[in-house]
Parts: sequence; C-alpha cells; structure tokens
Amino acid sequence: MDVERPYWNMEMEPLLNTPQIEQIQFEKLKRQLAKLKAGAPYYKHMMEKNRLDPEKLSGFTEFRDKMDIFSKSTWREMVDAYDGDILKALDQRIAISVDQLDWMATTTGTTGAPTPYPMTNRDLQEFWAEYEARGAWRAGVRPTDRILHCFALSMVIAGVTAAIGFQKLGALVLPVGAEAKSERILMTQNLFNATVYIGTPSLAEYLIEQAPKHLGKEVGDLGLKILLCGGEPGAGIPEIRSKIENAYGGKLFDMGGGFGFSCDHEEYQGMHWLMDDLCYFELVDPDTKAPVALEDGARGEAVMTTLENDGWVWVRETSGDIVQVFTSPCPCGRTGFRYKIVGRSDDMLKIKGVMVYPSHIKGVINEFVPRVTGEFRIILDEPPPRVVPPLKLRVEYAESLEPSELEMLEREIMEGMSKRLKINPKILWAEPRSLERSHYKGRIFEKLYESI
Repeated sequence: MDVERPYWNMEMEPLLNTPQIEQIQFEKLKRQLAKLKAGAPYYKHMMEKNRLDPEKLSGFTEFRDKMDIFSKSTWREMVDAYDGDILKALDQRIAISVDQLDWMATTTGTTGAPTPYPMTNRDLQEFWAEYEARGAWRAGVRPTDRILHCFALSMVIAGVTAAIGFQKLGALVLPVGAEAKSERILMTQNLFNATVYIGTPSLAEYLIEQAPKHLGKEVGDLGLKILLCGGEPGAGIPEIRSKIENAYGGKLFDMGGGFGFSCDHEEYQGMHWLMDDLCYFELVDPDTKAPVALEDGARGEAVMTTLENDGWVWVRETSGDIVQVFTSPCPCGRTGFRYKIVGRSDDMLKIKGVMVYPSHIKGVINEFVPRVTGEFRIILDEPPPRVVPPLKLRVEYAESLEPSELEMLEREIMEGMSKRLKINPKILWAEPRSLERSHYKGRIFEKLYESI
C-alpha cells in the first residue's frame, strides 16, 4: 500500500466535482431507479404516478421534477400509516426484503420514530466504510494509527457501524464509546495510546476539563494528534477549533452533514463532498423546496440520493442541514466541492425577522473563552422558530472570573451578538460547572414550554 498517495480511492476521488463524474452518476441513477421500481412499492407508485421511466430518463432535471422530496415528516407519516411498524414502512422503500439486511443503525429518535439506516454488508463496506476511509485518509490516518472511537455505540449511525467502517483503513479501532463516560475513555487512551480521536467536538472539549481530574495529565500529553469530529456544530467554528487544537496539540477535522470531510488547510474551508460517484447531491430552497443551482456561494437545504445501495436507500432525501456550497477549487488542492453547514432547519430561530442558528450563537460565546467556559443554553418559552425578544441565553462563566467582572462581560457579549448576529439577547449567568455536560451531543436548548 502506497501510504503517500493523496487519495484513498485513486480511481474515483480525482474525478470528484468534474464533468466526467456526471455521466457516472447518471448511469448509476438510472440503474438504481430501475431497481427501486421493480422492488420498492413506494417508489414504484411514485414513478408510475409521475410517468418516470428509468430507462428513458432524460436527465437530472426530469429526475428532480418527477421524484418527490423525502423528509422526516414523510417518514413519520409512513410509519404512522403502518401503525408504528418501522420494518413494514421500511419494506416499502427498499428493493430488497428487510430479511436480507445485515445491519441496522438509527438516529437518536428523540422526537418520534427514529430515522433508520438499514444496511447490507455491501452497503457497509462499499458505501459507509468507503466514505470513512476516503475522509480519514485525507486527514492523515494510516494503517499504523490507533483510533479512539468515542461516538455513542448504541444503535446510532456513528457508532458500531462507523467503528467497523473506519477499520477499512487497516488501523486499530478502540471502540470505547461515549456511553463509557469520560473516566473510562481517558483510561482507555492512557492504556492504548491512540493517535486518532473520533467523536463529538463537545466531548473533545469536555475531556480537556476531565483529563487532569482523572489522569493528572493534560489532554495534550495523551498522544492524540488527529481529531475527527462530527455529529453537531463545533468543528467548523474557528473559536472551538482553536480551543481544541491548542489543548490537544493536534489537527481537528470536521465531518458529516452528509458525506464530507474538511481538509488540512490552515484556514477552515468547509467540508469536501467525497461521494459524487456514490451519492447525488442537490440544494433546494428550505421553504419552497424548489431547486437551487449548485453554484459557488449558493445556500440551501441539502438533498441526497444514494446511487448503488441495497438497504441504505435515499431518494431525494432532505438532511435538514442548511448549507452553503463552494464549487471553486480549494486552496488545499484536493477534489470535491465544499460546503459549510449554516445550521439545521429544525433549529432555526426567528427573532424580529432575523434568522439565527445555535451554531452562530456558539461562535460568539466562544470568542469570550476563557472568561466563559463555552457552555450555554438557549432558553425557549415557546416552540420555535419564532422567538419573542429578547432571546434568553444562559451562559456559564469561568471559575477564574470575579463577580465584579460579570457586568462588563455581559455588555461585551451583547455587543458581539448585536454586531455579528443583529440580535440583542438577555444574558442569564450560570455558575461554573453548573450546566450539565454531555458525552453524546451537546445540549443547546432549555425548552421551558415542555414543562408547562
């Protein structure tokens, strides 16, 4: 194996975001639609209703015009139609029997039916593991590395199947999991000297606090040189990137929001989309769902279609992520158009007509570290997106801060919010370490309306 080659897949990755890849995508799309028409009742009905013949498909425009977008609400309606039987609903969407599946992962499913990620072994190895190998290789992970896998292992897509997927590189995977909590995670690292951390950025931040407590060492002394972070905002926020990289003495990479990985350029360029040959990417208007041209600087909601899979079937499926894409060449020189996640459609807040996402607020808060810890909560009295001003933020100040300094710090934070986000929030101070830390995804909202 040539460990110096620039890409994991030297056949396909040089073609990403080029005209050559479009023909590959189109031929695969026609075959996938034909397979679904023959074996997936939900899509067969849609194609017959909209008069789409996969063999005579004229192009991507016809595909977008005749195949409906599939959203979380679409999935919930399907599950409800089958009296909550997820497997029966799933059987309508895939061209193979659910009895032929080998793996099942899901989202956390905190608000209703979880989104399933059904996979055959082929899906796992040739799609999911292929994405992970492409991204990790670009980040510098090699077969001689040891990977401390800290995403939750309990059914979530970034868990067991991801741990198996990263092994495709040949590296040693230590699947300790977020459920193990910080003490065991740190103990495992101390014993096995992993070189790569994989997990949420909020857990990476939390381990900075916990390493001296449990090991008597700083995280920078533990040998982790590459940090692959995803599952939530953070890795793309400059202030958080700086905090984590300085503490660990390593390089932080952002991943997710589809099938992307950030590059090693010194300035964050967004995530490179790595899967043109295996997943077709679109942008749509978040409100109207009308197509948005994939041009440099364009913004919209990400929509994806898998092109070869058996079980992990997405056909124009919305991710809920609002992204900005960049089709111009990246200064790192690597292939793949880039995208930055602006926020999630589910998390958007509207304050006097101004649209704000939690990641934007987190970015401003982290400008004031170390006077604040970086932990905060958005307090909602009513269901979003509309917020009656002022937006209330519970912000945790640092132990080193004197009470007499809070008034000045509050004014500075509010000035930062006004200048960068055009909002004037109300700051509610929280004592140091009083806000609960999470080993999973960091908690952002306090939904007071749910307790009424």
